[in-house]
Amino acid sequence: MTVSEALALRWDDVDWLQGKLRVERGIVCQQVDDVKSSESRKQMVIAGELLTALKTWKQAAQFSAPGDWIFASPAQIGRLPWSYNQVWRIYQKAAKAAGIGGFGTHSLRHTFRTWLDSVGTPVGIMQKLMRHTDVRTTMQYGEAFTADMAEAHGKVVGLALNGAQTERKPS
Repeated sequence: MTVSEALALRWDDVDWLQGKLRVERGIVCQQVDDVKSSESRKQMVIAGELLTALKTWKQAAQFSAPGDWIFASPAQIGRLPWSYNQVWRIYQKAAKAAGIGGFGTHSLRHTFRTWLDSVGTPVGIMQKLMRHTDVRTTMQYGEAFTADMAEAHGKVVGLALNGAQTERKPS
């Protein structure tokens, strides 16, 4: 999901029993609005580990009532979630501390697509998980260079080079 969608989540958007998440809104410049497309509005599956992390966060959160923002801003006394600018500054600081330089939060979506590719996820499933309306958008996110790709490439190069050596050998 996008950062604007994640920041606009409320606790009652989480279906704890079914392990699903309703994405109904986004927030940009602290203005709450609908999500961009019907595909964005679809429910998402939440992996058990992430559901556990959310439960832990809810127990520690200052604002944890059903209608409260999951990422409620203490500076706004919970009336609004953290702003994108606050998140971006923290993200940049963490990236710099990790030695990976500065880049935007949208790179997380590209990383997600790369990870999906590296575990062999079919493109149609990637499109659904990324909630893109058009598969061409999913494809624009690039692809990973996986171990399987390296192995296949090595085999083809081996065939090509061995074939070339065989042709050059005198009879």
